[in-house]
Amino acid sequence: MGIDLSQFHQVFYEESFEGLDIMEELLLTLNEGDPDSESINTIFRSAHSIKGGSATFGFNSVSEFTHILESLLDEMRDGNREVTSEAVDLLLQSVDCLREMLNSLQGSGECDSQLAEKLGAKFLALEGGETLSAETDSESDSIDQSAEGDGNWIIEFKPESHILHNGNEPLRMFRELAMMGECEVSLLQESIPEWDGLEPEELYLQWRIELKADIEKDDIIEVFEWVLDECELTISKGASPIAADSSDVDMNPDTTEAVAEEPVATETEQKQEVAQLSTSTEVVKQPQPKKEVTRTASSIRVDIEKVDSLINLVGELVITQSMLSQVGNDFNVRQMEVLKLGLTQLEQNTRELQESVMQIRMMPISFAFNRFPRMVRDLAKQLDKKVDLIISGENTELDKTVMEQIGDPLVHLVRNSMDHGIESPVERLEKGKPETGTVRLDAFHQGGSIMIEITDDGKGINVPKVFAKAVEKGLVSAQDNLSDQDIYRLLFEPGFSTAEQVSDVSGRGVGMDVVKRNITVLGGSIDVDSELDKGSTFSIRLPLTLAILDGQLIRIGDQIFVVPLISVTESLQVDAENISRVGGEMDLYQLRDEYVPIIDMASEFGFESNNRDIEESLLVVVEGEDQKIGLLVDELMEQQQVVIKSLEENYKSIQGISGATILGDGRVALIIDVVGFIRGAKHYKNSVNDAA
Repeated sequence: MGIDLSQFHQVFYEESFEGLDIMEELLLTLNEGDPDSESINTIFRSAHSIKGGSATFGFNSVSEFTHILESLLDEMRDGNREVTSEAVDLLLQSVDCLREMLNSLQGSGECDSQLAEKLGAKFLALEGGETLSAETDSESDSIDQSAEGDGNWIIEFKPESHILHNGNEPLRMFRELAMMGECEVSLLQESIPEWDGLEPEELYLQWRIELKADIEKDDIIEVFEWVLDECELTISKGASPIAADSSDVDMNPDTTEAVAEEPVATETEQKQEVAQLSTSTEVVKQPQPKKEVTRTASSIRVDIEKVDSLINLVGELVITQSMLSQVGNDFNVRQMEVLKLGLTQLEQNTRELQESVMQIRMMPISFAFNRFPRMVRDLAKQLDKKVDLIISGENTELDKTVMEQIGDPLVHLVRNSMDHGIESPVERLEKGKPETGTVRLDAFHQGGSIMIEITDDGKGINVPKVFAKAVEKGLVSAQDNLSDQDIYRLLFEPGFSTAEQVSDVSGRGVGMDVVKRNITVLGGSIDVDSELDKGSTFSIRLPLTLAILDGQLIRIGDQIFVVPLISVTESLQVDAENISRVGGEMDLYQLRDEYVPIIDMASEFGFESNNRDIEESLLVVVEGEDQKIGLLVDELMEQQQVVIKSLEENYKSIQGISGATILGDGRVALIIDVVGFIRGAKHYKNSVNDAA
């Protein structure tokens, strides 16, 4: 009877991805002309393992390509070939290619070997003594020839419905196309659902674009570069009349604004290689980044010491259960002390077991940091800057779920430091700085949270310039007296940027607002500190885990709710003299030198409050997104750790509620989403301004 090898596929994928990570990390450390022989041996062994495993499971395209890569590494290992930057760049591209092929195989069972064939040809040319520049030139010539024609392009852009959630703006892409030549946009109306099927936050529109411009197809792809994984993009040559009932979009390039921080864009070179166009029509699609999420969430490797600790705790729990069972079988009043002792022991065992299980989910943050050496290297070459990346605290442990979701905000911030923070070598020398800039990534524990700091020694934040830009955009008034911290917070407003022109790295309409939103979703916060011409530091504070939180129990009527303890700043007895009503809409509470909006929780949820008089109520002051509100409650109860259960998975998403938990008496308690309540506080800013 044959063995079903598919049961081993997941292990193969995990080991292969780990091998590729090792290869990429060591390739970045190779010294040109004088490489470390052990590093080359390790890279070779990783490639050899991938080749052997892929051949065993019948993934021939992967094994054949890895064999070519292995041949070059073997020559380097034997000293028959020098390690050059040209060869390292090619090997890094091959790592990207293999990762892409494995992602495709894991997701759909098939992979496109077109990129592997092109890189294979480059390997053969390098082994034959040819230069890759000549190879690249010949490739470009073939692409240029295929792009020759009358300069008419037909583009169909069909974004996924959630594309707006990431800050992408289709109109801005159309305006960029209009700057290249004559551009007309028509709506594909068949994509619009019936009225009953509309979701207000989703995008259902799809477009057909006719562009008349003497450009290459790569120029078109570059416009859509940041959304290739979230759309279906079809590009073809030739002209076709626009539908008579189309809806035209104003394409006046004069209205184009150069705004926004850089978007998250990983593995740009892969996307450009994958998107090489045929001579007729091409569908540009890059689904690989989504496969990454599936792969990382599929399993976790655990230190054997953590498993041993868990087994020991389970043993202690079994002993305690046995003792309690014996007491229960022959219980009398004289055994009351033994019962209390057993329950105390059970409580301790349960707490230790909980902590041990949570430790299994904790992983070194190096898993999130490891992507940045490659990214900084590639981005420095693209920006023509010299940058050193210093990573510290990489062994700091963080919950796996939190770490997976913090990756994109970190990419935003590091790219921001590279593009807007670090100056060019010439500019740094003029300022008396070393021509090589420094970007630091640091992680450390602080209290019950984890801190991640991204620091650069660049130009810093120009406070007057940021304020002037905010006034220009109508975010603040020129008469407003704002502190530096208030001005730094303006950087996180949607669409805000001081970028003077659109580049491949920044200025496309998404940026720091996405960073803040993603961090807030994780229950974290971000602060900025900067000094002009000295540098900037972005500090992210995150909870250690999303599975358990420290909560403050509150009672409203006969219902109990949980407020995250990290959001509570203080609680106090309401003093009627400090309450004022503004515009008949909302009560404000004067808390020392500031006015805090009051939300009556009983009215909010439609409950009958036990306290008829507001003076008999308690005010729990909570903070989120740098704003405070007061929650009017009937009673403050104990503080305790609660296990978070998803409300959306079991019921549906509700504004102001982040989840639920089960209390010791079996009752369900809803967990308050502080940020949701702050956003839902109507007329918040107007009330505060009027009161002030």
